[in-house]
Amino acid sequence: MALVAGAPGALAQGNESVDGQTYVVGTDTTFAPFEFRKDGKLTGIDMDLINTIAKDQGFKVEIRSLGFSAALQALSSNQVDGVIAGMSITDERKEIYDFSEPYFESGIQMAVDRDDEAVKGYEDLKGKTVVAKTGSEGETYAKSIANEYGFKVKSLDQSATMYESVKAGSAVAVFDDYPVLAYGIAQNNGLKTVTDKVPGGSYGFAVNKGENTALLAAFNDGLAELKANGEYDKILNTYLADPSEAVPSNFFDLVAKSLPALMTGLGNTLLVTAISFAVAMMLGLAFGFMKISGNIVVRGISTSFVNIFRGTPLLLWAFMFYFGLPQLTGWDVSIWVAGVLTLSLNSAAYIAEIVRGGIQSVDPGQLEASRSLGLGYGKSMQKVVVPQAFKMMTPSLINQLIIMLKDSSLLLAIGFGELLYQGQQIYAANFRVTETLIIVGFIYFVAIMALTKLANFADRRFNK
Repeated sequence: MALVAGAPGALAQGNESVDGQTYVVGTDTTFAPFEFRKDGKLTGIDMDLINTIAKDQGFKVEIRSLGFSAALQALSSNQVDGVIAGMSITDERKEIYDFSEPYFESGIQMAVDRDDEAVKGYEDLKGKTVVAKTGSEGETYAKSIANEYGFKVKSLDQSATMYESVKAGSAVAVFDDYPVLAYGIAQNNGLKTVTDKVPGGSYGFAVNKGENTALLAAFNDGLAELKANGEYDKILNTYLADPSEAVPSNFFDLVAKSLPALMTGLGNTLLVTAISFAVAMMLGLAFGFMKISGNIVVRGISTSFVNIFRGTPLLLWAFMFYFGLPQLTGWDVSIWVAGVLTLSLNSAAYIAEIVRGGIQSVDPGQLEASRSLGLGYGKSMQKVVVPQAFKMMTPSLINQLIIMLKDSSLLLAIGFGELLYQGQQIYAANFRVTETLIIVGFIYFVAIMALTKLANFADRRFNK
């Protein structure tokens, strides 16, 4: 039986053959040197290992770059078959997941700003704040010694943002896995290590407990083969022996190298916004008219819809549609469908209120006058009320379109490849966070200004 890409978990548990199968594997988005993007392509130790093992064992992999927490949620909801993301093997995680044999022995180090001469060890942290990555071994170790040395631990989602916090002075030190720190320092991230490596846990490939046993066995067999033939050491040395590969030399070089990936992200941002706005307009018009209906049930349905989607965070629905819906229904939801549902339903709630307000702002005498001339209610609304209301609604609808475009950046939390997500991938590899975000911000500004001009032109053309 063949597994179809995008339909994880389809392999029968008793089938021991992985030959010719395709497995969906979730991973982190920003954890150099284990997974990061270089020239738009996902690379790193984890990526080289899983791809080489797949080739050796005769199966294929479809990689989904989601982020560490999102990848684990995707695994729990059976949207991916396994996760490889620099994931430490712990007793707590063993209760939920089955792990492969360890493929990397980790350890924790502390780093500070390279110009900081005050903090030379844990004893200098009293009363200060340090940062660590959420759910990581570094976070666990930092919290385990926090009371002893009297410091506070702040958890963040990405290594690059942790390093920026230290350089900006909002934290004095960062606790992170030593290979990640070593790679970042070699990439000129502005830090230096001040402690020896503390032996840590082991990284493993994870699947849901009791599931995909054939995949797990194939990973172990492939890993053993790579270690025996020397390919394993070759992969590690590619990223750890001399990680100081060339980085963009100046700002304009960074722009040139980043632009292809950022343009891909911009295209995805504009497309998901356009599709979502079209859906939101249809739903918003329907629920807006329902809100002014004389039927209490119809009004109640519309009011409930508006209250639910205006009263809950947009990000909650992104996770619900992408991770929760598959668990509840068993359906595989694509990231595009989840993104469109999230943006369109949220915006439809606001558009419904814009429509209701626009219609109710038209002088009631207009409707009465048209009815007195013999027009029915429907024709009166169509010919007299709605055209006037639409002119008043247009500025608010344009504003809602701009808000939707900016809100699309929240979809990076589920791994949607929009503009800010692409920027995140770039600075995760080169650690030039501020410069990359300036480029991303400029592209957003140009796109939003162009969209605003276009919308205003359409407003003047059709509402004159």
